Amino acid sequence: MQAVAADLRLDANAVDFVLLAIYFVLVLGIGYMARRHVSSSIDFFLSGRSLPAWVTGLAFISANLGAIEVMGMSANGAEYGMPTAHYFWIGAVPAMLFLGVVMMPFYYGSKVRSVPEFMLRRFGKPAHLVNGISFAVAQVLIAGANLFLLASVVNLLLGWPLWISVIVAAVIVLSYTALGGLSAAIYNEVLQFVVIVAALLPLTIVGLYKVGGWQGLVDKVSAGPGGAEQLDTWPGNQLTGFTDNFLSVLGLVFGLGFVLSFGYWTTNFVEVQRAMAARSMSAARRTPIIGAFPKMFIPFIVIIPGMIAGVAVTELQGDNKAALMAGEEAPSGATFNHALLLLMRDLLPNGMLGIAIAGLLASFMAGMAANLSSFNTVFTYDIWQAYLRKDRSDGYYLKVGRVVTAIATVLAIGTAFIASTYANLMDYLQQLFSFFNAPLFATFILGMFWRRMTPTAGWTGLVAGTLTAVGVFVLTETGVWELPGQGGAFVGAGAAFVVDIAVSVAVTMVTQPKPAAQLVGLVYSLTPKETRQHETTGEDAGWYRNPALLAGIVLVITILLNLLF
Repeated sequence: MQAVAADLRLDANAVDFVLLAIYFVLVLGIGYMARRHVSSSIDFFLSGRSLPAWVTGLAFISANLGAIEVMGMSANGAEYGMPTAHYFWIGAVPAMLFLGVVMMPFYYGSKVRSVPEFMLRRFGKPAHLVNGISFAVAQVLIAGANLFLLASVVNLLLGWPLWISVIVAAVIVLSYTALGGLSAAIYNEVLQFVVIVAALLPLTIVGLYKVGGWQGLVDKVSAGPGGAEQLDTWPGNQLTGFTDNFLSVLGLVFGLGFVLSFGYWTTNFVEVQRAMAARSMSAARRTPIIGAFPKMFIPFIVIIPGMIAGVAVTELQGDNKAALMAGEEAPSGATFNHALLLLMRDLLPNGMLGIAIAGLLASFMAGMAANLSSFNTVFTYDIWQAYLRKDRSDGYYLKVGRVVTAIATVLAIGTAFIASTYANLMDYLQQLFSFFNAPLFATFILGMFWRRMTPTAGWTGLVAGTLTAVGVFVLTETGVWELPGQGGAFVGAGAAFVVDIAVSVAVTMVTQPKPAAQLVGLVYSLTPKETRQHETTGEDAGWYRNPALLAGIVLVITILLNLLF
């Protein structure tokens, strides 16, 4: 892993380091306080199902506000411009609303502790084991991406070798996650959400002033290597790699907006775990919808700064940007992953720089802690307890969860070096989602709405879909299929979805389904309507707590944003 050049260092002073120290004291303090309330495994893994909707809602969005959002989307903004907003308005919000309105009653009502456990009840052990292993591998790989970016900040800040920065960053996240479990992660995620917004909003405002306002940014982007195409979200050809407008829109709507998006938001236990920690079904349903409100506007504080960096930061301008967009190494040694850090270096005074760095560290720790807390739940319950050590005491599984958290951190240190080979981490992350989330969503959605689907179809479809996505990745990486941008991931996800469905249907036709009595609460048509409804009295009363109404408001605003941009 190459350390970035010396001229990329952040010029922090004593004020910045004091602010960072205060932030870390708060983070570790929350972990210590949360530990006092952990007396059982359900406390450690699901916060005792006791948290209010506003806490789980902010944690829901903050868990996603890691490397993917902050550095990844800023890198995408610098490389592709406004089409990156599709990851929010097409590739997130609709699926978040679907999760809250349609799917959370199944998750929360069945009292499952993880998504793989839902797969176990619906399809049996083979599908459960395949899903548990694939999810665990995905979380370690994604945690490595968050850890690499966290270490990059430490490297730029202190000048330490990147491998030392990786280890120090990992120890900090491990400390509070292992202490307080999911409660520590969730409460820290609420704090981190506030810090992230406090850091990125001023940077966006100062950056726009630097380039002459919105019109100045428009003029500079239009004159750059990406051209005026980077100012409109549609058709997004540079992002998808398609030269044909129709194929590009199809890739965005089907590959990203349906398969990748719904696959991530509705079956990714990192997110679902936050909603399942809510104190009631109503609060659980509102969790992703509450998270959708800030999600709609995050593009303005992550993509816009990336676009500004692409036209205002010396190391990303002209020949440097053209080289990076062509997939080559920039003469400056910078990559698009550095966009936000370099903008902070150039624009923010000391003090503000400290807050901004704390915001970045917060985002990476939120993302990595989310990966660790979901990994330890799935590994402990769905692999260790289910197949290796059954019928042990609750205290035993609590200890296993803490040990597994440490092991996952060590593994993430290794996968951080894989992430370091990508100039734009969004390319890496979208590939991972096409491998793991797209086929799971196909199996999940078919099994939830088609009672005839069999247990054998569950695991065979999952394996076939995953292998298909890997196959598309190999074709694009070896040059057999020329598809630049993130189009390879979109095509891989779409192909995985289609193959998974086709294999599942074919296998179902020749295998035996489960009895209908065993599918109540797991299949939509067999689940009584009253069990899918939430309470509307007490803490759940009031029109402003109605999940369907809140979802409708979010959907209208999202449509308006798509029309405006």
